[in-house]
Amino acid sequence: MEALSAREVYELHVKRLPPEERKQLAEMITRAMERPTRQGERSLLELEGLGAELWEGVDAQEYVNELRKEWDHRP
Repeated sequence: MEALSAREVYELHVKRLPPEERKQLAEMITRAMERPTRQGERSLLELEGLGAELWEGVDAQEYVNELRKEWDHRP
C-alpha cells in the first residue's frame, strides 16, 4: 500500500474537519516537530505548567517566609 502525500491527506481528511479540529491538528503537528530529534533528549520547557494546580491560592512570599521559619528552628 502506497503512502498518501501530504496534499492527498489534506484533501481527503483534513479539509473536511471543522475549523477548531483543523487548528488542534496543526498544534499537534507543530508540537511533534518541536520535540528533540535525538532519542532520550528532552526539553525542560516540557515541564512548564506541570503541577500548577498544586500552587493555586498559595502566596509565594508567605510560603518562603514559612520555610525560613522552619530553617531557623532546625538544630
